[in-house]
Amino acid sequence: MLGMIEWVRLLAGGGLLACGLGIFLIELYGVFHFKYVLNRMHAAAMGDTLGISFSLVGLMIFSGWNFTTLKMGLIVVFLWLASPVSSHLLAKLEVATNERLLENCKAYSNLEKLEKELAGKEEKAEGGKGQ
Repeated sequence: MLGMIEWVRLLAGGGLLACGLGIFLIELYGVFHFKYVLNRMHAAAMGDTLGISFSLVGLMIFSGWNFTTLKMGLIVVFLWLASPVSSHLLAKLEVATNERLLENCKAYSNLEKLEKELAGKEEKAEGGKGQ
């Protein structure tokens, strides 16, 4: 019975580490494939948060229940809290300092235009589904 639990831990930990590695590889593709800085930043931030979380949870399973596991869990919590905040601040900095922002992004002077455009897209999508 004890040997079976060790195999389950090995497979679960290895699977999570493999998923984390796969997410890192997808993130690298996104960072080097996208041309605009906000798209690259989004790929990097999402990939780092999810990839590191999967990898650390896999290492937590390998480690077992001890103080190291608690520290790795706290790192996961910190990353889940800090990464979105830092990404948001970097995006705000890009929007505030990029003089050629309108070449890469569509900006709205007021939110009513955006709401009307989104409502029109929803109506088109619903109309296409009914046919």
